[in-house]
Amino acid sequence: MKALRIVLTQNKAHYRKEETVTNKMTYPLPPYSTVIGALHAASGFKEYHPMDLSIQGTYTSLVKESYTDYCFLNSVMDDRGILVKMKNNNFMSTAFDKVAVAKKSMGNSFRKGVTIEIKNQDLMDEYRGLKNLNDEISNFKKTRLERLKKNLKARKKTLGDKKKNLDKKSMEFTKVVLREKEIKSKEKQINERVKVFEYNKYKREISKYNSLTTSLRYYEILHNVNLIIHVKSDSETLKILKENIYNLKSIGRSEDFVDINQCDIVELTENLSKKEIKKLGALTSKNSAYLDCMKIRENKIVLKNKSGMQINGTKYFLNKDYKLSENKRIFNKKSVIYASGYSLDKGSKDVYVDNSIDKNYIVNFV
Repeated sequence: MKALRIVLTQNKAHYRKEETVTNKMTYPLPPYSTVIGALHAASGFKEYHPMDLSIQGTYTSLVKESYTDYCFLNSVMDDRGILVKMKNNNFMSTAFDKVAVAKKSMGNSFRKGVTIEIKNQDLMDEYRGLKNLNDEISNFKKTRLERLKKNLKARKKTLGDKKKNLDKKSMEFTKVVLREKEIKSKEKQINERVKVFEYNKYKREISKYNSLTTSLRYYEILHNVNLIIHVKSDSETLKILKENIYNLKSIGRSEDFVDINQCDIVELTENLSKKEIKKLGALTSKNSAYLDCMKIRENKIVLKNKSGMQINGTKYFLNKDYKLSENKRIFNKKSVIYASGYSLDKGSKDVYVDNSIDKNYIVNFV
């Protein structure tokens, strides 16, 4: 059977476990969905091309790297966090100017200047000016605008009462109706002018300000990663993948760059006899790999370590491909065992061997 063998290295990589937040933990090898997505992007595929993968490899060390997590609150808080002005308030990003920083956990006030450290005095003055303007607008609504609305409402009521005593066909009735329409139009015009003024002078400008909190969090990072990926698919898909393999820039995060060492379409062998296995030199894997849990459980794959004992490993449920249902991704999860130091046994089935020039790889597709 033909398959595409990709050998690559990464200086460092992070294959995030979805359920981890504060400490972003990593899988020891990239999940199937991560590799499939990267290969599809590199090849320019717009639709899913069915493929099975065998993923194995090594890394030299796992370390934690710290990073600053930025959390923007839903509203501007006057007494906590960091007051910032966004460069573009349509996007939440690190593009902002610091205005002031609260020094204590509570009891601070950016507006009153209580226990804060001002970073930008001009923006601080602008922020306070907007808050003062909002107070003036609120006071105007509660006093002058409210009185004006009451007067207009009283006039409408008077005209309504007057209409009840008039003949609908009379000229006087028509004049009253026209006067009612004028008052309603004036009322609508006043409300619209206040709304536009409030948006242009206050709401649009204050929306550029936000409250930010920061916290120290960690990534688990794998260093000196070596990956051997075998891809099983139709011949046309394998050809396109091989032709576009150097478009593959990263696996994992966008900054986890890859160096492609080899990319070849190879012939795999299956169901080797004991004599063939012996000829290959016991064929013990020097890599760690994801192995199909179900096939191991059903004894379709017989993998043992050097001492002949059944291998142990870590069980994972990994995403492979997905289907869309009501605009949501429903992932097809695969149960696998992450293990190392396993050997090929004469009773093994659904396990292939890739006879490379310098190495023999045990290949288990999922």
